[in-house]
Amino acid sequence: MKKICCLILLIAVFTFSGCSSKEAMKDGYYTAEMSDYSHGWKEYVCILVKNNKIVSVEFNAKDSSGYIKAWDNAYMKNMYSVNGTYPNEYTRYYAAELIEQQNDAGVDALTGASTSGSNFNRLAAAAIEQAKKGESETVQVEVEEEK
Repeated sequence: MKKICCLILLIAVFTFSGCSSKEAMKDGYYTAEMSDYSHGWKEYVCILVKNNKIVSVEFNAKDSSGYIKAWDNAYMKNMYSVNGTYPNEYTRYYAAELIEQQNDAGVDALTGASTSGSNFNRLAAAAIEQAKKGESETVQVEVEEEK
């Protein structure tokens, strides 16, 4: 009976101790940005990792002067009337999805912001890879050719 209890305890320890192939992320801030500007904006993702969990995500874009896309009200009004969404909405959606999913498997793109969704997934994957390595320098993600 004692051997059976020890065996069950041993199995439980390995099952719940996180013995998996998933590589742990190191605490810290990790940033990935697109390698170049697209339509005047350079998208970026910054994640904060604590205790192997993504606890904060910032996704946005900046122009060459550092102005943040989500702050541009004229851009918001124009994009919303054409696409039904705008940067302050979709950037928060993508960030919340990453915090919920806790992995780089990719989040579903919002209609009207699918290019940014694709970029977000690539940026998030790069930032998570940096977190696994514990490398805090900003990583550049190549801009995909437009089709």
